[in-house]
Amino acid sequence: MPNIKPISDLRNYTEVLKQVDASNRVYLTRNGHGEYGILTMAEIDELDRYRAAYTLVSKLRKAEERADKEGWVSADDVEKELVQCLIHI
Repeated sequence: MPNIKPISDLRNYTEVLKQVDASNRVYLTRNGHGEYGILTMAEIDELDRYRAAYTLVSKLRKAEERADKEGWVSADDVEKELVQCLIHI
């Protein structure tokens, strides 16, 4: 069950923060409408990992679609490009 509180409850923020844990977020409302959510740092880190994974998968999917349309680059060509990049460093 969500833990929903008016933002004015933050006057006693210590009590509000005691109610936050990994399985229990606290949602704050302003004028009866959802405004903020309080999460643990572990939850925020997990969300960041999911976002990074989603971004990576999205970019890989786009690259694969582009490669299917425009053609794939051979491993030899990639190796030659990498060698050229390393020479110019």
